[in-house]
Amino acid sequence: MAALTFSHTEPTLGRQSLFQGYHSPAGAYEETFAAPGVPRPHWERVVQMLDSLGVEELTRRWEQARRLIRENGVTYNVYGDPQGMHRPWELDAVPLVIAPEEWERLAAALAQRVQVLNALLTDVYGPQTLLSAGLLPPELVFAHPGFLRPCHNVRVPQNLYLHLYAADLVRAPDGQWWVLADRTQSPSGAGYALENRLVLSRTLSDVFNEGQVERLAPFFDALRKTLISLAPAHRDNPRIVLLTPGPYNETYFEHAYLARYLGYTLVEGGDLTVRDTRVFLKTLAGLEPVDVIVRRQDDAFFDPLVLHQESVLGVAGLVQAIRAGHVAVANALGSGWLETPALLALLPTLCRHLLSEELKLPSVRTWWCGQQEALAYVLDHLEQVSVSAAFPASTPEAVSGTMLSRAKRQRLLTHLRARPSAFVAQAPPIPSTVPVWHPAGGVEPHHLVLRAYVVATPDGYSVMPGGLTRVSTGPNTPVVSMQQKGGSKDTWVVSHTPPLQFSLLPPAGQPLALRRSGYELPSRVADNLYWLGRYVERTEGVVRLLRSVVSRLTAEAGLAGTAVLPALLRPLRAMRHTAASVPGAEASLPALEHALLTVMFDAQSPESVHATLAAVQRVAATVRDRMSLDAWRILSRLLQDFTPPVSASLPPLSTVLELLNHTIITLAAFSGLGVENMTRGPGWHCLDMGRRLERAVYTVDLLRSLLVEVGEHEATVLETLLEIADSSMTYRSRYLTTLQCAPVLDLLLMDETNPRSLLYQLIALAEHVEHLPRNHAQPSLSPAQRLALMALTNLRLAAIDVLCEVNEDGRRPHLETLLTRLHTDLPALSDAMTHHYLSHAESARHLAANALASPP
Repeated sequence: MAALTFSHTEPTLGRQSLFQGYHSPAGAYEETFAAPGVPRPHWERVVQMLDSLGVEELTRRWEQARRLIRENGVTYNVYGDPQGMHRPWELDAVPLVIAPEEWERLAAALAQRVQVLNALLTDVYGPQTLLSAGLLPPELVFAHPGFLRPCHNVRVPQNLYLHLYAADLVRAPDGQWWVLADRTQSPSGAGYALENRLVLSRTLSDVFNEGQVERLAPFFDALRKTLISLAPAHRDNPRIVLLTPGPYNETYFEHAYLARYLGYTLVEGGDLTVRDTRVFLKTLAGLEPVDVIVRRQDDAFFDPLVLHQESVLGVAGLVQAIRAGHVAVANALGSGWLETPALLALLPTLCRHLLSEELKLPSVRTWWCGQQEALAYVLDHLEQVSVSAAFPASTPEAVSGTMLSRAKRQRLLTHLRARPSAFVAQAPPIPSTVPVWHPAGGVEPHHLVLRAYVVATPDGYSVMPGGLTRVSTGPNTPVVSMQQKGGSKDTWVVSHTPPLQFSLLPPAGQPLALRRSGYELPSRVADNLYWLGRYVERTEGVVRLLRSVVSRLTAEAGLAGTAVLPALLRPLRAMRHTAASVPGAEASLPALEHALLTVMFDAQSPESVHATLAAVQRVAATVRDRMSLDAWRILSRLLQDFTPPVSASLPPLSTVLELLNHTIITLAAFSGLGVENMTRGPGWHCLDMGRRLERAVYTVDLLRSLLVEVGEHEATVLETLLEIADSSMTYRSRYLTTLQCAPVLDLLLMDETNPRSLLYQLIALAEHVEHLPRNHAQPSLSPAQRLALMALTNLRLAAIDVLCEVNEDGRRPHLETLLTRLHTDLPALSDAMTHHYLSHAESARHLAANALASPP
């Protein structure tokens, strides 16, 4: 095919056309243009409207879309990328448009294909007639690590193995769609497709509405109904959970996003337990039964008892619970076996046998080398194919014959002849191209792969009208991979008539059952919310202390006016791991500046502000589905602000002071969301418990560092203490400018009306502990209740005048005794709450480690 060049002869209002100079590489099908300057019929309206926007307006909207993605926290983890789990998702401003007639044919072919694959699984994990008839080679079953022997003859509800299926499609130069790969285990990307739609339909709302694009909501409604129908019990209101490997998985955002969109509980393996062949969710209130598990992890890691023994992601006993029929899993265990590319070569024959039909949607040309004819062809045409492992678990990377040196080619030929059944060869076509917007203000052709999704319904299989389009990194890169930093597009299936308006929200007139939030919060989520509160409060405490120090160093008098500096440096030096990096007050100003900036930005120090904010981000990611969008934006921005400087030169203290002021305001915004926006359910109790306990510990440590030892500049110390505790205004309104120890201690220790006082924190902690679930039939107090009551009583019984007494050594011994006792009681209270409420089982022991351990 000759290269296509677009030359717009009539640019809108004299502007240069958006597609001016656009040309696709030779040999690839061009999705948008049938000939130079001639859009395909279903693209005409979209091309016209995009062109009418102009480069400047489309650039503005593209930036708006990127901002939405960043603010929404849409990420995709590319392994080895410096941004790690915080790498923003890449979405292009130009959609892929597909004609309705073409999509109708494609949907019918996809529905047939998943029907064949489901029948294949039913036979392989059941009577195995295909093996007996010689239609399925035993090497592709019993030698495949994806074939799970413990799942043989395990009944699945409705004989349905594939509840959600995806196919990676590539269009050949002749316009024919081919299946590049089947995704049957836990297909990913549907959530990203939905997010792409929400973002692009907002930024290109006029183009989207004019294009009469089919909606995606009916697909997700069908998925939700299918999952409800799988429940073996509680069919009216089953408990459905989405099982994720955790926040370090590359598509974790999608897991949290879909769980929230569908209304399911997002869980990790540690949130579930199996008792008497039944699966339970560990919550604050105890164990709650689980009916359906939507899994987003591979088969092998699902149950360490009978599958991968070294897995710490699954739950021991899940296979037994499935066999007993007490829980349903979507997709069914063992469905990953279908993902071997070797089956692509056999699928036409299997389709004729299982359905008595010809396969409507062909696979890319594939040769399984376990067949003699296929092996002979591959050996003779090695330069024209790419070779990969037949079993994806071994060596998934394909090797192109044309790229091999003579020695490597000979080595590959030796392996092929020695173990032919372990290899597959393929000759995929050059993928089609589509315009991709780039920041320079134009479009260029990139190759694409379309991932289409199919969901099982009572009436058959239903295909999502759209999908996830992934594009390559450039015009000369035919390989499409998100791990290689490829991008994505929204996929528009246009309609001749206005599309059906549908939402997952119930109709306006439909009555809803009233309910209140209970304690069904998973223990892991409760624990992470608790530590999120602690880390956020820890950040605020350190930032307030640093601001007090930096504001004095940047004052006009410099070091000469910082008589209180030795006292202020004590709490910084008392922080673990930072004592060596914080010099004494006798140090020079440059040395102090460098030390303070290290405390702020040093990613290697566990107690630096940057490291604490990294912990905030890490913990927040584990409860992404429980956080509001505004809260997520606030926390994401905090870590960005404290990213270590790229250059060797550190910022000046004046800039740092501005950053510290801004950080305190941002943290106040997060606190305001908790106070004003969060319902007073178990999640709020855990988050606020963490904040109150951390503030109590911080206040105790601050008072120990600044008031136990009496210095010559006590008045300045008291003033600084009020400033750090944000209580200066309250003090002045009561006592004007007279600074004395007793009223300061009363305000910061005993005043229960002051949200910054220690007593206020202990009262709040005692109330939170009372709200935690416990067995009310037992009259005795829980350990957490006893510790909270003990700390509260010790503080209430203290006398301010006694605490202020100074001995001959210049110390306040009674104050020191009280604060030391509280310094011990508060961590004990934290441990008691964690042990009795935030976990419901002992730490799981590693089965493989136990097996390898030597006897005592």
